[in-house]
Amino acid sequence: MERRNPRRAAIAVALTATAAVLLTGCQGDVGAAGSGAGSGAGGGSSARTAPPTAAPSRTAGDTVPTSSTPPAPGGSAEPAGRCGAEDLEATAAHQAAVRPQGTGTGAAVAGFANTSGAPCVVEGFPTVAGAANGSPEMNVPLTVRHTGTAAPVTLAPGGRAWVKLTFHQVQGEGDGSCASGEAPVQYPTMVLGLPGGAGRHQVALDDGVFAECDGVVAVTALSAAEPS
Repeated sequence: MERRNPRRAAIAVALTATAAVLLTGCQGDVGAAGSGAGSGAGGGSSARTAPPTAAPSRTAGDTVPTSSTPPAPGGSAEPAGRCGAEDLEATAAHQAAVRPQGTGTGAAVAGFANTSGAPCVVEGFPTVAGAANGSPEMNVPLTVRHTGTAAPVTLAPGGRAWVKLTFHQVQGEGDGSCASGEAPVQYPTMVLGLPGGAGRHQVALDDGVFAECDGVVAVTALSAAEPS
């Protein structure tokens, strides 16, 4: 029966353990290296995420692009244009509540309504002429004196602008007389010429005729407020 040397057996066991340790370490290094190579080529289990790209900063000189989308309904409307002759209709004039004492017309208020379907603007003082039997060539212009300051008046559809005409008053009874000594004049209608191409409009009194002296009339500017 062969007798083993205990020392030789111990050395053999130690060598075997050392080899096992060295082999395990080599395998771990190879695995780690393989894992790193795989992830770099995109074949590993986890993909590398690129860092987020920062948004470019704007400076004061940068131009911000504007939208080409048209404004939504209800936005700011375009300014109204001037009223044309076809946009306005004169209403019957009536004697003013505040007028000179006498038996003539004294003062009358006339209105102009916007009969179009859109807002329009009137501004200024009208001209005044006594109508002569419906013939424009025979109209008698009156001397107009302006009262107050003109300003634009925007008329919505159906809205009205107003003027007040104040005449040299007829005095006395019957046909009356003028303080100047001239004879009074009566006109069935007056023709009011509105500025800015708004037309000439023939206006009648709702009761009676226009009676005045000296062919002079004081006229207020077109106004959104009805004069008294």
